[in-house]
Amino acid sequence: MVDEVQASWKVSVRRACSVLRIDRSLYTYKPRRGDQAALRKRMQEIAETRIRYGYRRIHVLLRREGWKVNAKRIYRLYKEMGLQLRN
Repeated sequence: MVDEVQASWKVSVRRACSVLRIDRSLYTYKPRRGDQAALRKRMQEIAETRIRYGYRRIHVLLRREGWKVNAKRIYRLYKEMGLQLRN
């Protein structure tokens, strides 16, 4: 959005951000989260071999294997991947 305003009106980023009423830090923000494909793959493997394991037990297994992951991240990925236990 800022790029469009900047290109069409030929104004600076600072001016475009002020017109759109957003901070310049928002325009230059770069997310730090890395790709979690390896973690997702390992979680999928564990869930396929141990069908009755929930996210807490998967978290324990990953910690034992040396993954430095938070339980909240495991829970979020577990839900996104649709690995919830079925009744």
